[in-house]
Amino acid sequence: MHPLDTLLEIALHLTSHQKSALKRIGLATVHDLLWRFPSRYEDFSSLTPIASTAPGEKAAVQASVTKVGTKKMFRQRIPLVEIYIKDSSGAMRAIWFNQPSIAKTFKEGHTVMLSGKVHANKKGEKYFVKPAYEIIQSTSEPIIQMDSAPRPYPVYPEARGMPSQWFETTIGDILPFIRKEPDILPPGILKKYHLPSLWRALEAIHQPKNIAWANAARKRFAFEEIFSIQLDRMRRKKLLEAEPAFSIPPSKNEIEELATRLPFSLTRAQEKAVRDILADFAHPHPMARLLEGDVGSGKTLVAVIVSLAVHKAGYQVAYLAPTEILAHQHFEEFCRHLRYFHASMGLLTSSECRKFPSKVDPSGSTHIAKTQLLKWIRDGSLDILIGTHALIQKTVNFKNLALVIVDEQHRFGVNQRAALARTPNKPHFLSMTATPIPRTLALTIYGDLSLSLLDEMPPGRLRPITSIVPRTKRAAAYEFIRSNIQAGGQAFIICPRIEEKELDASEQPPATSEQRAATTEMRSVKTEYKKLSKEIFPDLRVAMLHGRMLPKEKEKIIQSFRDKKIDILVSTSVIEVGIDIPNASIIVIEGAERFGLASLHQFRGRVGRAGQQGYCFLFTESKSAVSLERLGALVKAKNGFELAEYDLALRGPGELSGSSQWGISDLAMEALKNIKMVEAAREEAQKLIEEDIDLKKYPLLRERMQKLEQQELHFE
Repeated sequence: MHPLDTLLEIALHLTSHQKSALKRIGLATVHDLLWRFPSRYEDFSSLTPIASTAPGEKAAVQASVTKVGTKKMFRQRIPLVEIYIKDSSGAMRAIWFNQPSIAKTFKEGHTVMLSGKVHANKKGEKYFVKPAYEIIQSTSEPIIQMDSAPRPYPVYPEARGMPSQWFETTIGDILPFIRKEPDILPPGILKKYHLPSLWRALEAIHQPKNIAWANAARKRFAFEEIFSIQLDRMRRKKLLEAEPAFSIPPSKNEIEELATRLPFSLTRAQEKAVRDILADFAHPHPMARLLEGDVGSGKTLVAVIVSLAVHKAGYQVAYLAPTEILAHQHFEEFCRHLRYFHASMGLLTSSECRKFPSKVDPSGSTHIAKTQLLKWIRDGSLDILIGTHALIQKTVNFKNLALVIVDEQHRFGVNQRAALARTPNKPHFLSMTATPIPRTLALTIYGDLSLSLLDEMPPGRLRPITSIVPRTKRAAAYEFIRSNIQAGGQAFIICPRIEEKELDASEQPPATSEQRAATTEMRSVKTEYKKLSKEIFPDLRVAMLHGRMLPKEKEKIIQSFRDKKIDILVSTSVIEVGIDIPNASIIVIEGAERFGLASLHQFRGRVGRAGQQGYCFLFTESKSAVSLERLGALVKAKNGFELAEYDLALRGPGELSGSSQWGISDLAMEALKNIKMVEAAREEAQKLIEEDIDLKKYPLLRERMQKLEQQELHFE
């Protein structure tokens, strides 16, 4: 067995608690542990006397431990470890939640260095919460005299009951055993870009002599990850070019007729996207294209137009939407535009099946049995099928599927999308997204796709006016909403959660009074609905919408809102992507600091869609300068593309959430700020694939590609 593949329970002496904790965070092998890199480094080189530390600022202190204690706190009986320290200038304390084992680390009389943000209670007593620490003198050892500045102290992402110190010590013990591990990066690339070897990089990232060493190691691993993803995408693209595909003529007459029936002209960006897609259809290999457009830029209409060309060529189209509400909305739009071209269309979700046109009403759709719909798909009678994940089922088999369209494609995995392509001829693939994507991220994650940008808005569309609303201005905002609704508008109010929630025992309790207040006051749909309908807007029609409702119930509420039978809709983020309520003019986002900028931009795109002035109110209880700066970026940004670049630049290491949002690590996300690195990795990947698509000369890279192919990556 390869040393890096050794199971941790074999390589280490682990307690049952440690085994379960490591399993919970997905660490199973030596490789997993070694590649759990520090999220940051604490600097102990500049020490501050305790009396000179200031609440709200970071500080490093050296002091003696005077007392160690544990107790239970909060209703959940969460364990709290508390140590008291003092130096010649004063005293303070440090606390850790949910880490009872920390109490065994410290003893009275220890000399320690602690580093972290300083907090203070109402009495002015200062304390650290979960500080980084290093014991430099025990009760039985002489104090260590440091001839030079202390090395940077690595701080690791913690698991419950597994402090950063455990990871530092354990990884330090393992490092010497992998000194001779072969490097996955070719020697030529290491030399060309002055990157450290695997062993030196692992040593420098976990035990850096200084910050420059750590940064060099981080650069190497970031390059390796981006290069590997680029290599995988380039290889997919090259292999796809060898596959046969349906050749589809452009159907110019029908497309021109459809354009003349529109109540508005296409934007130049829409026209170019249509031309590019139709040109791809003429190639002998499958199209693979990403259509990226800002909220409201008209991506669905582009999909309708190119689907008409596929229909007229005698082939089938599958349109995959992320939610039932969106699938139903797109089905209605396709029916509205293509009813004049004798296209038969179906809707397939987990809760309903519909067919257009209906025998009873040729201008409308009707409910049908799923077995009948599947039969029409199978024999080719149905031209266009729109639906949710239900389209991916093995029972759904197309006769001649030529085009697959995936809306908000980052919500589906690679294998899920591939499941639609169970035909001898690979269908053309068009993915669409309104999620703003920085250029470097698009080049990396979507390196196998050609890119079309819809960077123009339809004529007459006004940019929503966005305002940050603190607690003191809520009443004025509510009055503005009332007057706007009385003038004929409608409003969304978005809440972070469905209902109030008790703090779970596994969660770290808030350390400060501001954090406790924010947790307590996190608005929920159910509570806010009651408050708004009974106390604030008793004279208006208020309804609520959330993900736990039945699909038919959700559709009924959306339709009532669309028909102007509801004035205010209180909802969760279920409305985030694509929902079209033309008359909606105001959106209020409760706890706006809790949402990412991409989500906030999506929310804002729900209003002003019929040409009226839209308003976006960011309700926040936060006083954090960082949170307010991020919200300020939303106020200033002219479009989603500008916002995406700003968001990437604004966030720091550990704040990017790359693994949860895009399927890559925070380390690589941080590197995406460096366009030169991304382009260099892309260039080297392209060279390697052109030279040797099977990577026969590079077995470690070939092995990495095989693992990437097996992964179900959801770029969310």
